[in-house]
Amino acid sequence: MPNHVRDSEIMREEKFTNLEYMEDTSRSQSPPTSHDELTPEELVVEKKLRRKIDSLIMPLVVLVYLMNYIDRNNYAAAKLQGLIADLHLVGDQYQTGLSILFWGLVSAVTSQVSSYGGIVACRFILGLVEAPFFAGVLFYLSKWYTKKELSLRMALFYSGSLVSGAFGSLIAAGILSGLRNARGMHAWQWLYIIEGSITVFVGFLVVFFLPDFPDTWKKLSPEMRHVANRRLAIDAAEADVDLPGGMSQWTGLKLAFSDPKTYLLAIAYHCITGASGFQNFFPTLTATLTKNHILALLLVAPPYIFMVFYSFLHARMSDKFGNRFWFFVYPIPIVIVGFIIFMTCDSFAARYFSFFLMIFVFAGNGIIYSWIANAIPRPPAKRAAALAAINSFGNAASIWTPFTYFPSSAPHYRPALGAAIGLEVVALLSAIGMFLYTRKQNRDLDKLENADTELRGKELAKLEKTAELEGVSVSEARKLAKGYRFMY
Repeated sequence: MPNHVRDSEIMREEKFTNLEYMEDTSRSQSPPTSHDELTPEELVVEKKLRRKIDSLIMPLVVLVYLMNYIDRNNYAAAKLQGLIADLHLVGDQYQTGLSILFWGLVSAVTSQVSSYGGIVACRFILGLVEAPFFAGVLFYLSKWYTKKELSLRMALFYSGSLVSGAFGSLIAAGILSGLRNARGMHAWQWLYIIEGSITVFVGFLVVFFLPDFPDTWKKLSPEMRHVANRRLAIDAAEADVDLPGGMSQWTGLKLAFSDPKTYLLAIAYHCITGASGFQNFFPTLTATLTKNHILALLLVAPPYIFMVFYSFLHARMSDKFGNRFWFFVYPIPIVIVGFIIFMTCDSFAARYFSFFLMIFVFAGNGIIYSWIANAIPRPPAKRAAALAAINSFGNAASIWTPFTYFPSSAPHYRPALGAAIGLEVVALLSAIGMFLYTRKQNRDLDKLENADTELRGKELAKLEKTAELEGVSVSEARKLAKGYRFMY
């Protein structure tokens, strides 16, 4: 092999390693080249930018998600506090209320309902105002963080739901023991009033303090704004902007639905969401271990607290190894074993231990959020449409899975957990499909990096579009694309 060819191959392999597996700080050890890396001065600015983003955006986003999940989960806690008896719910009416979907003001108003129709109407309105939340946050964070940074931030973001599962149940237990019949209201009513009011306050904080995007955040210096946009363009191997004048939503939708990854991720997310549906019945499941309702609520907290800490380690290792597939897959058999133990055992120790295994479903849940953000390529109109579609289909599992928890199937709930096992298997198959497809896409990117390969058709058109948006030549745009790989 000629020396210049061998040297080119070595440089390509080193660049791939740097982009996919090394920390950002290690990039400053080698001099940047043209448009494909930040300059040493830009790296210094990037470090300050990341600290600024982490110190403001992440705390607010996590806080909002925490309250979002508390608003959702208080319905399950209210079940143990007399909601069913007070509203005279019969049959599968509780499940219907749960499936109507999961902010603050709507949650607070729920305290005043007095019938089945009222609780269904409030849950429906709550679903309307919360529906865009998750897809919006995924899109929002992907406009601030690179793919190497997203997994840890998504784990931090998702910790809001885990913390809410732990402390939401503790708050509910405190309300049940201290505010029952206070001022003539039931404990579940106080639950909605207190938690809903806190969410309203948090909402006002977000409106005033959470910035939109790098281009519009006035507290960013022009230098920081430039670096914020440029590092995302480098990370994606193309400009993170739409066509001049803005790409239409319809075009973005067509691009999203022409990408097989949209379907594979949507199926995987639907299955994981369905398998994690036990969280909506967690107090009901722990109530099968004890007749004391306060204790049943307290038993919910430890598994969630365990997963809060474990999920950070899990996400950190996923980032360190530059891998999403294996870190999505290995929790699946653990979760399945947990379901089987709960379905087949009667002892307190075994059944409670099963919760610590079942809770591993959220380790996979956290990874798929990062996988979605990493795998859906730009332009933003496509990414936004794909995230919305994946989120909609994924959360649709919350519509039908509540009806698998038949009251008559207590205390083992075999139909529901059996369905959850099936969903976990389908999620595994979808992940395998993602692994194979993204590996193929990376082989195609290898061809793009080969300077001797003549590009034609779609590949050439895409490079020309990137060159136009970046204001560089086609050859420089091709250089910009070097080193990028889908993470799988």
